This record gives sequence, C-alpha cells and structure tokens, in this order.
Amino acid sequence: MALLKSNKVLYCLGNISPSLGVLSTRSSSWWGGVQMGPPDPILGVTEAFKRDNNPKKMNLGVGAYRDDQGKPFVLSCVRKAEALIAAKQMDKEYLPIGGLGEFNKACAQLALGDNNEVLKSGRSITVQTISGTGSLRVGANFLSRFHGGPLDVYLPKPSWGNHTPIFRDAGMQLKAYRYYDPSTCGFDFKGALEDISKIPEQSVILLHACAHNPTGVDPRPEQWKEIADIVKKRNLLPFFDMAYQGFASGDIDRDAWAVRYFIEQGHNIILSQSFAKNMGLYGERVGGFTVVCKDADEAKRVESQIKILIRPIYSNPPMNGARIATTILNTPDLRSLWLEEVHGMANRIIKMREQLVAGLKKEGSSHNWQHVIDQIGMFCFTGLKPEQVERLTKEFSVYMTKDGRISMAGVSSGNVGYLAQAIHTVTKQNDFALVKIHRVGT
Repeated sequence: MALLKSNKVLYCLGNISPSLGVLSTRSSSWWGGVQMGPPDPILGVTEAFKRDNNPKKMNLGVGAYRDDQGKPFVLSCVRKAEALIAAKQMDKEYLPIGGLGEFNKACAQLALGDNNEVLKSGRSITVQTISGTGSLRVGANFLSRFHGGPLDVYLPKPSWGNHTPIFRDAGMQLKAYRYYDPSTCGFDFKGALEDISKIPEQSVILLHACAHNPTGVDPRPEQWKEIADIVKKRNLLPFFDMAYQGFASGDIDRDAWAVRYFIEQGHNIILSQSFAKNMGLYGERVGGFTVVCKDADEAKRVESQIKILIRPIYSNPPMNGARIATTILNTPDLRSLWLEEVHGMANRIIKMREQLVAGLKKEGSSHNWQHVIDQIGMFCFTGLKPEQVERLTKEFSVYMTKDGRISMAGVSSGNVGYLAQAIHTVTKQNDFALVKIHRVGT
C-alpha cells in the first residue's frame, strides 16, 4: 500500500512538472566529487602506440617478452604442462587461502635452493599470491599491521613505479636511498652505502634481487656483501622483490645469489616472487610471498596472520597458473626444458643489447654506450633526456617512457637497426647528457 501511495505522489508531481522530476532524479550523484585520475605512464605509451599508423613503429614501454618476430611468446614447457594438466581432468574447487601447497614448496625451493637450512628447519612460510604485485601488497599489509619498528620502507631511487602506491596504500611511509647514478648510467655504490648506513634501525629496506627495474643496474656480488653487512649493522629488515629469477642472466642460481647470501649471513628476509616473466605466465598471475622467521613456531604464527590478511582481500588465489608452474618445476623433463627456454630468452635480450650498441657505432655515434651492454634484464636505462624521447616518438614512432627506459624485449633483429638510427639522430647534438663511462659499478 505504501508503494502504491508513493507511485501516486510521483505521478501527481510528474503532472505538475515532469521536467523538474527528471532533473531532481538525475542531478544527485554519489560520485560527483571524483576527479579524473592521471593515465598510467606505461599503459599510456601503449595506447599512443596503437593509434600510430607508421609501419615501423616500436613499442618499447611494456615489460613483456617478445620473440624475435615481435610476437608474444608462450614457452613450450608451458604448453606441455597445460596438456598434462588437462589430461588429468582435475576439478576447479577453491584452493586454500595460502594457495596450492605443492606450488608453495616448489616456489620456495626455487628461490632459496633445495638444501637451504631455512627450508629444512621449517622456519619459513610461503603462500601463493596474485603474481608479484599481489605478493608485494600482502607483504606491505603484513608489515603495516605487525612490523614492530618504524613503518618506513626505503626504496632504491629510482624503483619500479608500482612500489610506491603498493606500500603507500598499505599505510607504509615511503623513503628512498640512492641507487642509480645518471652520470655513469650505473650503480651509485658509494651513495647507496652512505644512505643505507643512515637508515633508522628496524626500518624496512626494499632490494631488487636481480635485473633492477627500471634501470637494469645490479650490484656485483662483492657489493652485495657490503650492502648485507651494513643492513645487518643497522638492524634493517630486507624485503627482496625477485620478479626476474632466471630471466636476468639465464641462470636461476646466479639470479637468486643475493637472496641466498643474505640468508646465509643471518638475515630473516621477506621475499616476493613472480612467475610472469621467467615462465611467461603474465595473465595467469602466479606469485609467491615468503617470510623467513626465527624458528618454526614463529613461522606458524606468521602464516596464520598472513592468511587472515588474505581472506578479506581475495579469499584464495587462482589455480591454473599455480598448477602450470608446479608441473614445470616438479617434472624433471619440463624443468630442464624450462631452464633451456628461460636461458634462451635471457640470451636474446643480451644479444639485442649488443646489436643495438653495434648499430649505434655503425651509425657513427661518438657516445659511449657500454652501459646498454652492462645493464641486465628486460629494461635498459638509456640515458636519453625527455626531449630526446619526445623526438623519438614524433619523428620515428619509437615509444618509451619519458625517463628513457626501454624494454629490450621489444627490440628484434628486424628493428634494431632502425632503433639505432633513430637514437643516433636525436643524440648527435652536443647537449646529450651521456658521459664516457667505465663498466657499471666502478
């Protein structure tokens, strides 16, 4: 009856002034105060690339591997793992909150090594996450709630762009330490040590395990040793982000060296892993989050709280990608094939670095481009200035982020010569910022 009366009143109002009734209904909004957000810098590059009709256009912004024909690449080991999984006709039930148990074990073993004391003693926990981003966010939430020290996290300057909102939105305070030296396009080892030595005790320090994003600049083993020593003296909590194990150098053990060394030196680290790059499982969102604890009892308590944090966020992680990664890691033939393929991907990137430098020399460039070869992993910090990046886009349809970072995965034997020509054209003026350098880190 109340509903009928309500309809009658609206009908009468409509007769008096239909336009007022419509305006009154449409003028109210819950979201009137929401402002337009800025576009994502990398996705913005991709959108501009798509609109470009130049047949020679190049997209060097997105961090996804491409084969030498510029096509997305699915590893053979992934296809074979998918076939094995399909043949088993397994169900699609929910995974536990912490994810697929077999995956968690294999994930930790890959990072720490099969015979690591931490794994044997049971004083670490690993949960499956929604790739590396989800792992970092779970870790940030855990720190925000349980870390007994300052809620400060120190990022290398620069760092992956998403690190800032991940930690900031979890309630952590963002700080920085020197890392990249623009004058050499290499590692600012002295600056990093000076800054780390001044970080307040019990603060969190974020470290890229290998293939630093966005610079491609990594410390050498002897430099890692000094960093580990200072981190221990300052009683800092190391949080490793390892998104490129195997993809950086082609060697999974070499790429995990820093992580394992820190543990050997008594650091109880936090670790995020991703299988997007090294297995090409971008859209499957496969990752892991590991906490190394004092003992097995502490590990169990930490795991219980991490599960409580995960439950209201996404309840449990996706199944398919974890099954693929687990099948590859736990099937000897597929694991061997994977190691061959990831080594091949890494080598293609290295080859493109060498060919780009050779092409620049062939074009007659007088600048020292050794840093392009010395840097490692998917990305290269070219040293190009924003105005030169703009010229590359306008004159050559070569797209990259404004800071001059390029994804070497977008470079192929078919376009590396064109890229060298383009870069030489915009850098042959006298005002170019690159200087003659020695090897990275010296």
